[in-house]
Amino acid sequence: MRTRAAILWKQNSEWSVEDIELDDPKAGEVKIKLAASGLCHSDEHMVTGDMVLDPGIAELMQLEQFPLVGGHEGAGEVVEVGPGVTTLKEGDHVVLSFIPACGRCPSCARGRQHLCDHGAVLLAGRQIGDMTARHHAADGTDLGIMCCTGTFSPYTVVNESSCVKIDDWIPLDKAALVGCGVTTGWGSAVNAADVRPGETVVVIGIGGLGMNAVQGAALAGARHVVAVDPVEWKREKAPHFGATHTAASIEEAMALVGEISWGAMADKVILTTGVATGELIGPMMGMVAKGGRGVLTAVAPILQEDVKLNLFDMAMQRKELVGCIFGNANPRRDIPRLLRLYQDGKLNLDDLVTNTYTLDEINQGYQDMRDGKNIRGMIKY
Repeated sequence: MRTRAAILWKQNSEWSVEDIELDDPKAGEVKIKLAASGLCHSDEHMVTGDMVLDPGIAELMQLEQFPLVGGHEGAGEVVEVGPGVTTLKEGDHVVLSFIPACGRCPSCARGRQHLCDHGAVLLAGRQIGDMTARHHAADGTDLGIMCCTGTFSPYTVVNESSCVKIDDWIPLDKAALVGCGVTTGWGSAVNAADVRPGETVVVIGIGGLGMNAVQGAALAGARHVVAVDPVEWKREKAPHFGATHTAASIEEAMALVGEISWGAMADKVILTTGVATGELIGPMMGMVAKGGRGVLTAVAPILQEDVKLNLFDMAMQRKELVGCIFGNANPRRDIPRLLRLYQDGKLNLDDLVTNTYTLDEINQGYQDMRDGKNIRGMIKY
């Protein structure tokens, strides 16, 4: 079928909205009619090159990351089912999980679906089943898809393992948010940080991920939730999602946390800035209390290796620094779980989207993100 999509032809370029050809689903795949797609910073990392593989490594792995259809935070309706699909049928409503979960690999079997072996092909941009393309440019060029989903198009073809079936009553534009940003942020606090009742928690960067880390920490029972961001209107919004205090910088937060904790500092500190850099780690861990934990959720440039960190302090105060992908969540358990919290009025999805856009307005949406105008921008189809 013919549809339209936002294509990134090369690094450091704008998204190009064009007609594409979309194949029918093959074995183990489904075609989805999408209702909405979030404008997540991870797609911006493809633009800037933060998530672009070194050319030598890409050649060795026989991968071509460009051109690709962007988008990985979406929800919609199944409109066609390929051979061998057993868990979905036409008419089902689904959230697309940017981490596919096969349910059979060692990680899935251990309850770590965020580390599913299928994740090895997230940056390859091809279908999980046979590493070929279902999306093609008008001139026939094969197109990759972001995180095996490609939600910057009103229609996409994905593997069954990328789909999580949800109840039909849930608004699909709200459900789309749980495909990445909400689950990643919430899980950063609940799973990776393991926030406990009464703790002091700091969240650095309160965009699409950070605001949901604030929500997760508050839901987990934190006594203090300090939201840190240089953008004033985001700080003003943070209390609506559970923040008890705000600060404009790490330096300001350091003094504030020292005061409210009587010098003990923060039990948990979560880094959810737009880009993680090595010089942020030292100050972040400087806010962590003895025996406390720092969580790195923000994406760093793929070749970033230098980190500023006081190792004596790390060891002698028995601090922990842990990594986090997709909130260390299990999508087949946690996506429905979060939507039930939304149903019960305990998780705020309604106020997360600051502005909505058409597909043709995608470049404006990303410029608004860069300018600090959005908690989350969203394309509606």
